[in-house]
Amino acid sequence: MMQTAPVTALESAPPAPKPKRVVLIDDSLPYAELWRTILATRYGERVVFEHYQDPLRAIPHLSPDIDLLLLDLELPVLDGRKMVALATERGLDARRIVILSARDADDLHRLFPQRTCLAVINKIESRQQQAFLMILDSVMKR
Repeated sequence: MMQTAPVTALESAPPAPKPKRVVLIDDSLPYAELWRTILATRYGERVVFEHYQDPLRAIPHLSPDIDLLLLDLELPVLDGRKMVALATERGLDARRIVILSARDADDLHRLFPQRTCLAVINKIESRQQQAFLMILDSVMKR
């Protein structure tokens, strides 16, 4: 008679999901710290947050494994449109890019028509911030 070893809880538990990689490129340190706190509080260890204040330093880190790229439109040296082009050239799906700006949402939609990114979000409008949190929740569920 063949004997089998009992299955332990560790053997039967599915592996922990890989943390989501969220990258913010924004020259505002207070804004970055705000999002670092929000992400840590809301998602804990399910997210890895990276912040680049200098867009030129961020370029080598743009890759297809980014789950969500948060990109300020107005950056020193390179603007957000150029950064979107660089990110997609490096294999990042445009549907993983969110453009952030204090500009009016209509202006942002003119600069970034549908399908050029996942969303454009006004940084200071509270309704836009609520929409942004819904996007984050959706990304975290994938």
